[in-house]
Amino acid sequence: MTVELLIQAIVRQTTILIAQLATTGGARAPLAHVAHQVFLDLVRELERQGVSRKVSADMFGLGLRTYQRKIQRFAESSTDRGRSLWIAVLDFIQAAGSASRAEIFLHFAGDDDAQVRAVLHDLCESGLIMPSGAGAAASYRLTPEEELARLRQLRKNEGLDELIWALVYREGPVAFSDLARQQLDEAELELALARLVEAGRIERLPDGSYRAEHLVVPLGSPVGWEAAVFDHFKALVNTVTQRLGSARTGAALADRVGGSTYTLDVWDGHPHAQEALDTLREVRGKLGELRRRVEEYNAAHALPDDVTQVVLYVGQCLLQQGDEDTEG
Repeated sequence: MTVELLIQAIVRQTTILIAQLATTGGARAPLAHVAHQVFLDLVRELERQGVSRKVSADMFGLGLRTYQRKIQRFAESSTDRGRSLWIAVLDFIQAAGSASRAEIFLHFAGDDDAQVRAVLHDLCESGLIMPSGAGAAASYRLTPEEELARLRQLRKNEGLDELIWALVYREGPVAFSDLARQQLDEAELELALARLVEAGRIERLPDGSYRAEHLVVPLGSPVGWEAAVFDHFKALVNTVTQRLGSARTGAALADRVGGSTYTLDVWDGHPHAQEALDTLREVRGKLGELRRRVEEYNAAHALPDDVTQVVLYVGQCLLQQGDEDTEG
């Protein structure tokens, strides 16, 4: 029961983060595929850890046959095999030029109606298609290319290079095909990788995969915050999973793996208030200086094959008592 409660609490905090990211800066990111993707990622990770599909199905509270059908349904459109429902609906509208709601639902009769509606809603919200009419009389057509070009120009490369850099740094060596699975346009991905290689941020290995030896997003940079968020979250997840692993095996890594959270209650006039508020800046300064010295030494010496990457993450926030989001 304790583990179930912990999972529920972590899922709750993760959904808060996703909702905030999906609406950052007034944007409305498509979310129709998120629930399905979470399910599929959980399935793949359980399989990677050696859990059989029969056991996994039981963990999800499903019969084995229902579980297998759900995996198949979420992995691709039942109507258009080999592609996600999101892409299949978009391509159908593009091929038709204009399609009525009835035509779309008829074509995708093999898919769940609620999912088709959710995809249409997300495609409209993202600006990729334009609706006209309402209800059963509604029809959809692709947004004119000149309008899409204008939207793309507004968003083009805004933090994309930094986010891909972070993905390569934390996941590398990583193949192009693995990066392309992150809902990225392959042409834009190729251009971004080429820019990163040319800038010396990442390198392309002889087998075609990519890796990065460092990642730096300047403090206060107007772009690249997405990379910083991913890097921080990835470090947190790695730390927690390693700590869980050491707890299971009994390994004595308490002084090397783990984290601590300190909450300091201060107020105007408190003798230690300023010291508490300045802690993040001071810790950043110390760690930045340590990283500089480590990188200087590494640049002057050949690195061995058994390098240990020591990852430290530091975060600080200010919560006023009574705030609605104090649980986040």
